[in-house]
Amino acid sequence: MSNTTTDKGRPTGDDLPYVVRLAIPNKGRISIPILDLMEKSGLHLLDAGERRLISRTPDPHIEVLFARPIDIPEYVANGAADVGITGHDMVAERGVNVDELLDLQFGVATLVLAVQEGSPVHAIQDLRDAKIATEFPGIAQSYFTQHNIPVHIVRVGGACEATPYLGIADAIIDLSSSGDTLRSNRLRVISEVMKTSTVVIANRDARATKSEKIEEIVLALESVIRARGQCYLMMNVRRACLTDVQRVLPGLSGPTIMEVAASEDLVAVHAVVSEERVYHLINLLKRAGARDILVMSIERMIR
Repeated sequence: MSNTTTDKGRPTGDDLPYVVRLAIPNKGRISIPILDLMEKSGLHLLDAGERRLISRTPDPHIEVLFARPIDIPEYVANGAADVGITGHDMVAERGVNVDELLDLQFGVATLVLAVQEGSPVHAIQDLRDAKIATEFPGIAQSYFTQHNIPVHIVRVGGACEATPYLGIADAIIDLSSSGDTLRSNRLRVISEVMKTSTVVIANRDARATKSEKIEEIVLALESVIRARGQCYLMMNVRRACLTDVQRVLPGLSGPTIMEVAASEDLVAVHAVVSEERVYHLINLLKRAGARDILVMSIERMIR
């Protein structure tokens, strides 16, 4: 094994003297998307078929810890894990000091304050001394404190939507993605408390001592996120038609144009475009003079 070092004399690659522990949810609504993201980024689990708390990855310097989503911010803050993936709402609920490095753009939801449809409550000010049921007591208490409104927090572990109907609470603070669950339970939103999505967080000390691997993990995950909704177009274009093709062809940084070895009249044009536009672009490109058009999916994209 070679002894690879940076220009500052620090070990890299296989010679790193440490392991980065990445904490991910063991269950919940974001656990499967996270596992899918890790698989596509190359951080698949070598012990996936076994019920383990800690799993190996292809990189001997990265291991994965399975934990409850609500516990991950605490584990990262106290150094039990160096990096974690969980909801921003979980980070806010724990109130710990960690760095949010990357928004993964899924698990998007809004934490809302809601009451029954027939309730006389129409604004947060109407809830003075009211009972508020929630799975997020920390966020709820902070929210009402900021508005100088005293309330009684009722902590629940699930089925929050039923508490007003059962007389347990006057209002709830709960996550809502589409609003369908609230409507089906005849609840009305009176305020948005906060937006949330899935985020990558890191221990602040670990960012200084294990920066190389942490940056590697973030780059791997980010490259998959960037590639979502994008595809790669390749085509041949006669030089006389090139201007017309360029006019209709969007791209992240404009199309790439290359010579075609077997033809003096043709050039190869490559571009990254949104998947949503491909259907209409194909016809426009054909009309503009493009031919031999290939559409390919993109697994990862690094800027």
